[in-house]
Amino acid sequence: MGYDMERFIGYVNEGLICCICRDVLQDPLQAPCEHAFCTSCIHGWLIHHNSCPEDRQFLDLCVLRPLYRYMRNDLNRLQLHCTNRGRGCEIVCSLESIDSHECDCEYTPIPCPNNACPVHVERRNLYNHVVVCEFRTRECPNGCGYVILGPEDAQHNCVAELRTELELLRVKCPR
Repeated sequence: MGYDMERFIGYVNEGLICCICRDVLQDPLQAPCEHAFCTSCIHGWLIHHNSCPEDRQFLDLCVLRPLYRYMRNDLNRLQLHCTNRGRGCEIVCSLESIDSHECDCEYTPIPCPNNACPVHVERRNLYNHVVVCEFRTRECPNGCGYVILGPEDAQHNCVAELRTELELLRVKCPR
């Protein structure tokens, strides 16, 4: 599937639009008949057909080639909005640099790094979430050295933990 047309600013040449998904070409390939397609679109098409979806000429996967350089340059210069526009990102950049921006965009939702936490937060809010995450780990504030997972706070008993640790040591190192 290609890049959604709604993300682009200004006119997009018809030759830069996939004739299968009707979106702007993503990872494009070109047929000998000069029609261009998104790689994923044409691969899917050729599973069920053996012709160009535009002019019905015979087409096989092995004859597809990368887009002509001048078309690739035109494609890379197109300006578009970040996919996180709806979350507040106002960045507009070239298609050539959009992947780089979106990998680092502060509005991109990312998973919490704490094990078992199901939450995804925007990159810019990750620190604030991690500080209060119920799945964060920390050392016991009473000094026993036990690492506590947030939800285990209520059940933690320093004396019981130290006894368990002592028993484990006795089993490993009998006299």
